[in-house]
Amino acid sequence: MIGYRKALHEEHFVCIDCETTGLDIQKDEIIEIAAAEFTLQEIVQRYESLVKPPIPIPAESIELHHITEAMVHESPPIADVVDFIVNIADSHIIIGHSIAFDLAMIDKNLERLGKTKRLSKNRQIDTVRLARLASGSASNKLEHLRKHFNIEEEGTHRAMGDVLVNIQLFKYLIHSFSSAEEIMKRLEKPILMLVMPLGKYRGMPFKDIPSKYLFWASKQQFDQDLSFSIEHELKRRKKGASFGESANPFKNLSL
Repeated sequence: MIGYRKALHEEHFVCIDCETTGLDIQKDEIIEIAAAEFTLQEIVQRYESLVKPPIPIPAESIELHHITEAMVHESPPIADVVDFIVNIADSHIIIGHSIAFDLAMIDKNLERLGKTKRLSKNRQIDTVRLARLASGSASNKLEHLRKHFNIEEEGTHRAMGDVLVNIQLFKYLIHSFSSAEEIMKRLEKPILMLVMPLGKYRGMPFKDIPSKYLFWASKQQFDQDLSFSIEHELKRRKKGASFGESANPFKNLSL
């Protein structure tokens, strides 16, 4: 039917999560990967595997997700598992928490292996941005949101545990939408954040952050929502200052 849009309960989504040796897409490697195809009613299929990386796992990475060298010693390399993820992803909408990072890590390996598929070309929904729409929380980390929405813990900082928590979070965050197209249309626009999510003023409302810091922050390469929110606050202050000057009957009098 022309113009027909699937309702959300008719959609099949895929949630993906990677645990890695670090956050540098070019230098770091995947050490665990998980994916689950799901509808709003059920998990259709799932896959998870530890991955033996070609580089050592740093101590700070082990401290975060508790995946050790001994645990991955006999695990398959990424070349042996990535096709399972690609097959589950198929042409479905991919969701995840800061999903662009996970897909960039996977695509790096697909390119390295000479494969033509790129998961970043699938339609995507980032639950970090959905969470920004839903609340003014200073922290949109998955664990913080899990507690906020009273979602049962599934093994924090392990790939499949994060996938299962993220699926439940996704269901909470989309209650006001009727279709996936509606969600993605909204996410094309920047989201106004109420509080600074990082740096020395993390957790502070933008209206309370010194202008000097906001000017500095406006020159940095942040994501579209944070950059938009910083610029919005600077414009608000500039407008307020202009109004204050025009409303002051003594502004042209010298002392």
